[in-house]
Amino acid sequence: MVMHSDEDKAGPSFRGSSRHYVGNANGGPRSFEVGNKVTCVTSFDGQPHPAEVLDKKPERGSTIYYVHYLDCDKRLDEWATADKLSPYVAAQWGSVGRHDTLPSLGSLGASGELLSPNGVDANMKVTRRFKRKFEEIHHVVADDHAGDGAHDKDGHHANRVKNIQVVEFGRFEMDTWYYSPYPEPYALQHKLFVCEYTLKYFRKKKTLIRHLAKLDIRHPPGDEIYRSPPPPLGQPNYVGGAVTTPPISVFEVDGKKAKVYCQNLCLLSKLFLDHKTLYYDVDPFLFYVLCERDAAGYHMVGYFSKEKQCMEEYNLACILTLPCYQRRGYGKFLIAFAYELSRREARVGTPERPLSDLGLVSFRSYWTRVLLEQLRAVKGDISIKEVSDATMIRPQDIVDTLQSLGMIKYWKGTHLIHADPKSVQEHLAKIPVQQMIDVDPACLHWQPLQTQPVRKRP
Repeated sequence: MVMHSDEDKAGPSFRGSSRHYVGNANGGPRSFEVGNKVTCVTSFDGQPHPAEVLDKKPERGSTIYYVHYLDCDKRLDEWATADKLSPYVAAQWGSVGRHDTLPSLGSLGASGELLSPNGVDANMKVTRRFKRKFEEIHHVVADDHAGDGAHDKDGHHANRVKNIQVVEFGRFEMDTWYYSPYPEPYALQHKLFVCEYTLKYFRKKKTLIRHLAKLDIRHPPGDEIYRSPPPPLGQPNYVGGAVTTPPISVFEVDGKKAKVYCQNLCLLSKLFLDHKTLYYDVDPFLFYVLCERDAAGYHMVGYFSKEKQCMEEYNLACILTLPCYQRRGYGKFLIAFAYELSRREARVGTPERPLSDLGLVSFRSYWTRVLLEQLRAVKGDISIKEVSDATMIRPQDIVDTLQSLGMIKYWKGTHLIHADPKSVQEHLAKIPVQQMIDVDPACLHWQPLQTQPVRKRP
């Protein structure tokens, strides 16, 4: 129930701190200014949440407000009518701020999945619907160095209001999550039409249709370095392991050679990644684009990027699976693919920091599964370095993951793996059955990029 102060009930105006709200003396909706803190009833759960007004505009004789919910992720920002808003009462919410910490390791299951919060049986896993809502509401705010590890020239965008609301991509129509700096007049469109082959964007559907009619090449502008294997002979409908339906391919696209494509890819991904900051300086990066393939061509489903020359251990800078292709195993496939490239490079890898909470859940799930399977296959003692050499996972990531499972001890300044076969099997049994796509090394045709070593100054 929304609470109001006595002063609020007494008259048409409300004052608190330096903010002010102007009400209608006839009992109509109040008027709020940009920057006001308010209480707003959301469209996604029908409950009041503390919010900040980011923008407002007239519509059909009244005013609507674009609000950001202070306790929720920016993807839930929305336009709200005045009747949904009421003055912010500090006593109602107390100290409200964005969640700036990741879920504790204790709230992550053996496979990295979120467990029920306090007040619910800690051993009971949340439902899929609750998990999605938890992930959306408790999204972590990473700093502005997240994303591909490079800044756009403008730094923070003055306009925090989501500009494009809907994207038509191939046979799918997707609601966007965040602001993306598309150039005008495209940035002013409610709906944008994007070619799934070239990633060029259009304001009108008929323009996209004309573009497709003249298009000859229907795949990313790079080298196809991976193609999933065909099903076994005599089993045309077989699906499992690295065999998928539809079959998939991965293209390596050089940001320097296909600059426009990669810039368009970054603009598209920014609609679904909050703190991605690389849009135009794509030359230092390689993009690995995952596609489903059929008779019509290669349909992009996701990608990850990595730096050509990186002095750190990063094997992945930015990763995205488009919303219309999520929960099909493609995200974990991209993570496994990045580690397979690390294996070819003969160097351990780790994703670029900081990780969002959803990124942590995905990587922790991958690390957990891989490490448990590795420990199950080993008889006797094994060191962290040996596990790292076998999996290409950075030692610190191994330590953090095994600590969350209670399978590592610190003794005399050294971390020791403490995993008996029974506990390993128990943790493996807790991993939920999920759609998985394996990477077949025999189908990967790729060699590490040969670059000149960085010369140190004398």
